[in-house]
Amino acid sequence: MLKRIVTLDLPEGQSVFVWGARKTGKSTYLKNFYPDAYWIDLLSHKEFARLNSYPHLLRDDILAQNIEGITTPIIIDEIQKIPALLDEIHWLIENNPVKRSFILCGSSLRRLKYDGSNLLGGRAWRQIFPPLCYPELPSFDLKRILNQGLIPLHYLNEDYPKRALESYLNDYLIPEVQWESRMRQLGGFGRFLEAIAFSNGEIFNATHIARESGVSARTVQGYVDLLNDMLLGYLIFPFAKSESRQLIVSAPKFYFFDTAIVRALRLQSPLLEIRGAEAGHAFEHYVFLELFAYKSVSHASVDIKYWRTKTGLEVDFVLARGKVIIEAKITQPIERKDLKGLIAFAQEHHSERVIVVGLEPKKRIMIVQEIRIEIYPVEDFLKELWAGLIINPD
Repeated sequence: MLKRIVTLDLPEGQSVFVWGARKTGKSTYLKNFYPDAYWIDLLSHKEFARLNSYPHLLRDDILAQNIEGITTPIIIDEIQKIPALLDEIHWLIENNPVKRSFILCGSSLRRLKYDGSNLLGGRAWRQIFPPLCYPELPSFDLKRILNQGLIPLHYLNEDYPKRALESYLNDYLIPEVQWESRMRQLGGFGRFLEAIAFSNGEIFNATHIARESGVSARTVQGYVDLLNDMLLGYLIFPFAKSESRQLIVSAPKFYFFDTAIVRALRLQSPLLEIRGAEAGHAFEHYVFLELFAYKSVSHASVDIKYWRTKTGLEVDFVLARGKVIIEAKITQPIERKDLKGLIAFAQEHHSERVIVVGLEPKKRIMIVQEIRIEIYPVEDFLKELWAGLIINPD
């Protein structure tokens, strides 16, 4: 059992939405943290059928529990399956004299966003539940992370990680997307998944992916929105504080929520060593996922963006309005010629910290044109990140 670092820390009567892709460990975490909670599992066909037909029965069930004096949280798993329950929860929060916390767990915002569902008007906090992150790992094995990903059951699978990934894609991801979107034909979506996997971490080009997928650019955009709503992928947008350079300011980058999902969609063999372009892309992807997980778990008020000019200068990650910039590189040793984008950005925007995350054996400082560049071994960087020394959690 891995100890998860997400903490809900709910005051009396405070409710929370817990959002995360399926199989990231939300339900296991909640069952261990709240063993005595009143639990409603909408993955149960019987429970789903009962409450989907008669949502008001939720109110009757909870009021009956209050009479019995139970004060533990009420956990509703897969809340997105019956949006009408949110009206009943809203009523209970407003009118129930017994203050109860609702933990509303879900794997997709799709229906709630587009059906005009009641999201409780700020009465519930929001917590993203990512896959495993650095402080939760029993040991740090970068090759394992890049090959097997950080979905708990995949990362811990000693014998058949490839089959576990294939099962996740074919038995969960694609059918779940089909259910959420009411998609009838999966051919175009399957080709889209393969095309966008090859564009993972690249600037999103809907026209190019549409051509590869055999669907329209508008359909591609809809598919990306769907993955985003289902927390299966994330968009990061370009940083554009000034217009002094010709920036690509409108196109985001897309990253899947797990490194191994990309490898499975690309039908790639496991990485035997961490070198070359393929490993470099996977490493950048992993660094992004740790940054995103830290931001989500710590509730740090910082955007993660990227920077690129039309002349090809680029910075992988721009944080805190350009005060912190980060490049992920597996080249050894890191040399000045590898850092043209970082240097150009730092000169133009007066960055306070310029960081390269890589595979070098120990941390060192490089001074280029009076710019102090910190070159970190990846694990040293992750230790400082999760200690709050890279991104201010406040």
